[in-house]
Amino acid sequence: MITIKEVTTKKELRAFVHFPNALYKGNPYYVPQIESMDRDTLTPGKNHAFEVCEGKYWLAYDEKGEIVGRVAGIINRKYNEKTGQRYCRFGWIDFVDNHDVSKALMDTVEQYARDKGMNVVNGPMGFLEFDAAGVLVEGFDKLPTAYGKYNAPYYEEHLMALGYLKDTDYVEYLIKVPDVIPDRYERMAQLVSVKNSLHQATFRNRAELEPYLDGVFRCLNSAYSQLHGFSELSPGQCEDLKKQFVTNINVDYVSIVLDADEQVVGFGVALPSLSKAMQKAKGSLLPFGWYHMLKAFRQNDTIDLLLIAIDEKYKNKGVNAMIFHKFAEGITKNGVKYIESTRELEDNTSVQNLWRYLEHDLTKRARTYIKQI
Repeated sequence: MITIKEVTTKKELRAFVHFPNALYKGNPYYVPQIESMDRDTLTPGKNHAFEVCEGKYWLAYDEKGEIVGRVAGIINRKYNEKTGQRYCRFGWIDFVDNHDVSKALMDTVEQYARDKGMNVVNGPMGFLEFDAAGVLVEGFDKLPTAYGKYNAPYYEEHLMALGYLKDTDYVEYLIKVPDVIPDRYERMAQLVSVKNSLHQATFRNRAELEPYLDGVFRCLNSAYSQLHGFSELSPGQCEDLKKQFVTNINVDYVSIVLDADEQVVGFGVALPSLSKAMQKAKGSLLPFGWYHMLKAFRQNDTIDLLLIAIDEKYKNKGVNAMIFHKFAEGITKNGVKYIESTRELEDNTSVQNLWRYLEHDLTKRARTYIKQI
């Protein structure tokens, strides 16, 4: 018999966050999330997403009292207002290979959705677009990026057995950096720059990057406004993202494109890969997790492409080429051999076209699901 219990205490939240790290312990393709950071994400008062979202979390227990699954139910009120839909998201879902467990978890989310007046359940998704989304359906023998998520192959079969259908696919590419990056990227970047009166912002460190960040987030809100699952970021949410990424950023992998009036019209951000460091950290920055993370930031042959956003006015005008050319300078400087694209919509051809002149492979695919209730 499976028992579902709502998470209401700090101890239960710790158990909720720890469960996948225990479930996949020893799996060579699993990347443990830093548990303290996950707890902050799930805690009102520590995550500004709760300005526009609400949610509940549940744990599944077997007859022995052992935890065998977890799930979150989330309602993003701002997204529902924007789309005119009544969506309930599910996320942070993990479970053992037992249909009674997955059914009990999803039945609980569906009842929560009904109680809140929702008529569609959609996921896995987080509070915001920047939380990991999707169930891994291809690439089980590949190491995820730190911003992706590993799960066992049986998850999709369980969800489909419960009546969930494919909603959206996200893909990830591994791009091999050649010994000499083709000069066509530089030529394209120069052509786009001259034709559109655009130029790169110049900054040597994080302090010099700081004045551009408000413009970056304005550009992001504009560029992502029609993106699946996206709702406009509030000032507080922008501050959360600054804390999450900017403190660890390497300016060699940041491109900010400005127009003639010094307004941000496009940007790209990449970070050194943290996957292996997070495996060594085993879910905690203490006592030595911080050392592995710091080492990965300083010495790494792989970078993860996090974000590329271009203002609607400059879409399809080649601004991606300017962004990639800036990355190429950092790649050459630091001896990077591989680029991993984090999860992007499968039809995002404007970014994927950047790799067409380089050796690249589609390595992972994740999927979100939807069900009318």
